[in-house]
Amino acid sequence: MKKYYFNKEERLCSIKLIEELYSQGSSFVLYPFRFVFKEIPSQIPPIQIVISVPKRKFKKAVDRNKIKRQVREVYRHSKEDFLYPSLLENGRCLHLLIIFTGNEIITTSTIRKKLNLGLERLLTKL
Repeated sequence: MKKYYFNKEERLCSIKLIEELYSQGSSFVLYPFRFVFKEIPSQIPPIQIVISVPKRKFKKAVDRNKIKRQVREVYRHSKEDFLYPSLLENGRCLHLLIIFTGNEIITTSTIRKKLNLGLERLLTKL
């Protein structure tokens, strides 16, 4: 059985790096997500991510946390299937910001479909 994980090293926590990602990164929208990414020099792990849900659209922290939890879970399961192998094969590393732009809470299956489509599009843009 495959073990799925999402370690601390895979999270982008530096405020300086996040601001740099906002200012210098490329982006695209695939509703209900906005993906902002920036290629960086080699590192381990090959990708570090931030998941964001705006307070303006979801006033209750419970709702924001639920959406972030759903997105993290879907990402955790899908990264090993096609994201990591493709990045390692091409020798690329990047920082990624995933912003939930929808107006309402959606099901995990919808999040799975859209997030996987977005990650596939991300790989084609690199």
